Amino acid sequence: MKKIKKVVFPVAGLGTRFLPTTKASPKEMLPIVDKPLIQYAAEEAVASGIKELIFIIGRTKNVIMDHFDSAPELENELIAKNKKNLLKLVQKIVPKNIDCFFVRQNKPSGLGHAIHCAKNIVNNEPFAVILADDLIMSQKPCLKQLMDIHYEKESTVLALEKIKKSESNKYGIVEYHSKNKDLYRIKSIVEKPSPNTAKSNLAVVGRYVFTPEIFTKIEKVKPGNGKEIQITDAIADLMKNQSIHGHIFEGKRFDCGSKLGYLQATIEYALEHDELSRKFRNYLKKLKI
Repeated sequence: MKKIKKVVFPVAGLGTRFLPTTKASPKEMLPIVDKPLIQYAAEEAVASGIKELIFIIGRTKNVIMDHFDSAPELENELIAKNKKNLLKLVQKIVPKNIDCFFVRQNKPSGLGHAIHCAKNIVNNEPFAVILADDLIMSQKPCLKQLMDIHYEKESTVLALEKIKKSESNKYGIVEYHSKNKDLYRIKSIVEKPSPNTAKSNLAVVGRYVFTPEIFTKIEKVKPGNGKEIQITDAIADLMKNQSIHGHIFEGKRFDCGSKLGYLQATIEYALEHDELSRKFRNYLKKLKI
C-alpha cells in the first residue's frame, strides 16, 4: 500500500467573516497566541508523517508563501544578536526534510475545485486535506488518526464530529450503514441539509484522507450555489465505487472560521502555552466576569 506523503491546504478563500482584518491579510495567517493558523495545520501534518505540503492559494495569499519561505536576512540578524531560541523558532517553521508547493487557484470555486488544483502534484497517490480554520487540539494528531484508519481499511476517511442537529445547515452531514465504536461506514453525505431533513448529527469537519479516484469524481461535479464545486458531491459519487469511512476523532475542535471559535481557541491555547500559562490563568481569575 502506498504511504500518504502529501497534504493539500485549500487556503484561497476570501475569509469574509473576518472582514476588515482579512481584506489584505489571509484568514489562515490569523495568530493563535504566537503562531498563525496555517502553521498549526502544517505542524499537524508533519507530526503525522507528511513530507510534502501543497498550498492552494489565491491572488491575495502571497504572505502564506512568504511565511513558509526561508528568511536569510531575519536569520542573519538573529544570529548576529545571538538570539538562538528565536532562530530555532524561525527555522522550525519548515523542517529540512519537508517540501512546500504552491498552486494558484484563479478564482474561488468551492472546496472541490481547490482540491482538484493539486491533482498534478498529488499524481496517483492517496493524500490528505486539512482545512486550517478547523484547529484541533489532541494528543495524537487528528490527521494521523485518519491515516491509520486508511492504512487499515484502504479507503477514503473523513473526520466526523457530533453536532447539535439545529446546526446541520452549516456542515456536510453523513448517514451511516454501520459503526464500530467511533468508526462509521458511510452510506450517504449531504451538504448543509436543514435540521428537519438531516439524516444524523454527524458532521464532516476539516480533515480528510482521499484515494486519488476523488479527482475523477470532482471533474464530474456540476457547480452548485455560487457556481461552487462541492467536495461533498464528489464524495457522494465516490461512494458508488468504494467504501468510505468516517471517524469521530479524539480531540477538541475550534471553528476558527468564526469569531467566537477563534477567541475560544486563543484562550485555550494560551492556557496551555509554556511561557504564558501561569500568568494568563492569574489574569483570568482577576477578571470580574
